[in-house]
Amino acid sequence: MIKTIILFLIVMGVVVISHEFGHFIIGRKNGIRVIEFAVGMGPTLFSYEKGGTKYSLKLLPLGGACMFDGEDGVMEKEADGPGSDVIPETGGIPGAGDRSGAEGMAFTEAGVWARIATIFAGPFFNFILAFAMAVILSAFSGADLPVVGEVTDGSAAQEAGLAKGDVITKIGREPIHFYREVMLISSLNQGEAMEIQFERDGEKKTATLQPKFDENDKRYYMGIVNGGEYLECGPLQVFQYGFYEVEYWVKITYKSLRMLLQGQATKDDVAGPVGIAQLVGDSYNQAEANYGTPYAILTMFEIVVLLSVNLGIMNLLPIPALDGGRLVFLLVELIRGKPVPPEKEGMVHFAGLVVLMILMVFIMYNDIMRLVR
Repeated sequence: MIKTIILFLIVMGVVVISHEFGHFIIGRKNGIRVIEFAVGMGPTLFSYEKGGTKYSLKLLPLGGACMFDGEDGVMEKEADGPGSDVIPETGGIPGAGDRSGAEGMAFTEAGVWARIATIFAGPFFNFILAFAMAVILSAFSGADLPVVGEVTDGSAAQEAGLAKGDVITKIGREPIHFYREVMLISSLNQGEAMEIQFERDGEKKTATLQPKFDENDKRYYMGIVNGGEYLECGPLQVFQYGFYEVEYWVKITYKSLRMLLQGQATKDDVAGPVGIAQLVGDSYNQAEANYGTPYAILTMFEIVVLLSVNLGIMNLLPIPALDGGRLVFLLVELIRGKPVPPEKEGMVHFAGLVVLMILMVFIMYNDIMRLVR
């Protein structure tokens, strides 16, 4: 349990710090004043101040924040002399206090493109982190090429003309780079015919495959087993397949969201902090038991890629209180030529935050119930 908690804190810490550092560094580059850079949520465990910015570690490892002066429409008024009324530069943060020594301008004083870049930087840095981890994975683990293994007798693959050694390059409109992509598409197929492009002895071919339903497993199968061919990536290939690795997890995240919206996924298919911690612990222990500590560490890298891509995509959704929701207001400002009144935008984001907190409580409760069952 202790090892699981430590691993979870490390993995989530890397992902969250990457996201918030994106906001922080681009905001600072654009001259925007940062009130607080926080890792975690809730009561502060440790903090120090430098350059007018408070750096803090919070009790609950469930996220983080990069808080800009004036981001929610509350900022310091310049004092004209003794006795002038001064509103503390809280940026909408209760208890943030006076930050008169903080460097830079308020968020609302920055140009609209500077604000867009600052907000977008959080998710973008998650993708940078994911790519860096994926490159390391490709360097040490190589890639599983989409090479057909055995073709089951009487299967859909056999009827379509696929044979052992064929390299699948495309299924429908989706380019294929890994064998696991073939397996993913197969597992999600609901009986739809698939146009498959593949190469055989350097010659490009196309076939239409109609998956067959298995009554025992209650799912459709292509009829390809034991596929995949190991590729040891060279110096340039690690970047190529690192990019493909990130692209793979983007596809999974997109397809998972689509299934959730279409009602094809249940509440048990969604995980919160407790579920993620269990995933981290189980994955590490299983990998360590079967293949040793180095492979277990690489498994953690893969989870960082997964979580970082997920966080990046989820934050870009046009939902109030998330980065995507803030970007929507900034795009509206670009179109209108003037910003939405801060108090109105703040109300929308606050309502979104309340809904997200309720959803988080539900997901955590569901995680705990699933754990004790």
